[in-house]
Amino acid sequence: MIKLENLTKKFGDKVAVDDLNFEILRGEIFGLLGKNGAGKTTTIKMLTLQLMPTSGQIFFEEKLPQGNEIAIKKLIGIVPQHLNFDQDLTVGENLELHARLYHLPKVERQKKIDELLHFVELEKVKNSFVKNLSGGMKRRLLIIRALIHEPKILFLDEPTVALDPQVRRKIWDLIQTLKSRGITIILTTHYIEEAEFLCDRVAILNVGKLVALDTTKNLCAGKSLEEVFIQLTN
Repeated sequence: MIKLENLTKKFGDKVAVDDLNFEILRGEIFGLLGKNGAGKTTTIKMLTLQLMPTSGQIFFEEKLPQGNEIAIKKLIGIVPQHLNFDQDLTVGENLELHARLYHLPKVERQKKIDELLHFVELEKVKNSFVKNLSGGMKRRLLIIRALIHEPKILFLDEPTVALDPQVRRKIWDLIQTLKSRGITIILTTHYIEEAEFLCDRVAILNVGKLVALDTTKNLCAGKSLEEVFIQLTN
């Protein structure tokens, strides 16, 4: 689905991402783990075409981004860590605006908006202002906004940050449902238990380098993923 070959990003003399080589498989939940400064955000920005690599290549379904930017942007959905809604618009208006950016016809976008709101049980707040929603509602809204154009790949950057454990588990259930629908999911998280619960495979970065890549079961081998993470990143 996505292939990284010798992917490197430098900022001046600083190497933020150092020669990454791995593949993200179709239909899997792939976790990208690392401490602050490990290179996760830079990697995600390159994968979502927000940053150009210094060297190396990224292939999306065997296509390079160069010359295929529009097609690839239709292929991916992005759920940012920070809430970036227009707080003075309603839930429905925010989704309407996003759907228009993808040039969805009026009938199609209204149908899609209603379907997605029903999917995450937010249909009753369609006409409410986003600023009046709870934290969990806003997170669910972020996710369905990224699904408005039916992407095949979904990037989730810290999707449950600052949520209480009960709401976090609801988001986990939503992510697993999306996987069951065939969506490939790339997840960054600081909650090690989240990666252990959700991810089919995880890649662990340390100072820009890939230090481990495997299923959580194979990585752990009698240890917790947190223990493995600490061992590899200290």
